[in-house]
Amino acid sequence: MGVRAGIVVTGTEVLTGRVIDRNGPWLAEQLRAAGVDVGRLVVVGDRPVDLAAALRHLRPDHDLVITSGGLGPTADDLTARVVGDVQGRPCRLDEPLRQRIAARVEELSRRRSWRGDPEAMAAGVAKQAEVPGGAHVLEPVGTAPGLVVPPAEGRDGPPVVVLPGPPSELRGMWPAALAAPAVQAVLAGAVPLLEDTIRLWGALEADLAATLRRIEPLDGLEVGTCLRDGELEIVTRYAPSARPVLDLLRRTVLADFAATVMSADGRDVDDLVAAALDARGWTVATGESCTGGLLGARLTARAGASARVLGGVDAYANAAKTGLLGVPAALIEAHGAVSPPVAAALADGARQAFGARVGVGVTGVAGPGGGSADKPVGTVHLAVVTPAGRYERALLLPGDREQVRQRTVVAAMHALRVALG
Repeated sequence: MGVRAGIVVTGTEVLTGRVIDRNGPWLAEQLRAAGVDVGRLVVVGDRPVDLAAALRHLRPDHDLVITSGGLGPTADDLTARVVGDVQGRPCRLDEPLRQRIAARVEELSRRRSWRGDPEAMAAGVAKQAEVPGGAHVLEPVGTAPGLVVPPAEGRDGPPVVVLPGPPSELRGMWPAALAAPAVQAVLAGAVPLLEDTIRLWGALEADLAATLRRIEPLDGLEVGTCLRDGELEIVTRYAPSARPVLDLLRRTVLADFAATVMSADGRDVDDLVAAALDARGWTVATGESCTGGLLGARLTARAGASARVLGGVDAYANAAKTGLLGVPAALIEAHGAVSPPVAAALADGARQAFGARVGVGVTGVAGPGGGSADKPVGTVHLAVVTPAGRYERALLLPGDREQVRQRTVVAAMHALRVALG
């Protein structure tokens, strides 16, 4: 077994779902790139007893533990103290650090026009400067310092890296955390941990399971599969010594699922659509009804989108379909707003309105109301028009309103991928 790390994400707002955890997955990928396998990722609230229990739970079988959050100036920010207690290193005021944090707060206050109570701000600064004895201090990116806290002399256990909760601060501090001597000592035992990804579109998990059983045992491979909205992802982690086994896995999967392989090199559908448009020098525009602009947001999420995305129309009302995208009112009257002809007309209208080479039309019943016997909730029609031809698809998607809308966007991206292929 190589080097293993455990991650503890703190914060009641994360535990209850009010804030989505962005730190745990990011840290896991950074650790993998450094050759460190993540054994567990634990989320705890702002209760010191739960944080201490999580740390003690991870100590016996992990070489490194990383925490995020709980380093601010408020009463619920107790991570440094709890980590110090678990590691046998009580906190004390680091006066030089207090002065550096005070200077940082003063600078930020001037730049951001903060006007807090001076006594309260001074108390917060002093709290953030209380660090476990013998800890390696990581200089603040915001106002909170990070820490690398080894166990006290005579105690077993891994060093604990304590990082702030705001993702920009945590990521900005990560290089310094990796360079800390105690972390470098752990990383000296790491071996490369590589990752391979194959993506299938429209394949069944049961069929993939049968393929994997046929070539077991896959010694040295950690194979994970995930089905999301029709896309089946196969992610394999492996050491370089297991490359021959990985090659067997890849050959078998790519042969068995040749008709449904979407990506053999890890690229996702967004990558493939962008690359296909760029390779042809084509531009795209959207005419959306049930997705209300979500498809356009997806297409423009990547940097450089302005080279390929000209714009879109959120044509939710029939009047917008006819007035902005030129969908004939008679067409809507004859077939209904949710129909293949209207989806195609939306694609044509978007293409013409923006002068794009490619048009995408989306219309559907997202629910929870509005469905009928012949067009139940989840009915969606997609159309993609390119210089090479047309691609249309009719879907009946499960889920609530938000799920139908999001799944429609995914299906539209794949429709684009197929039409551009």
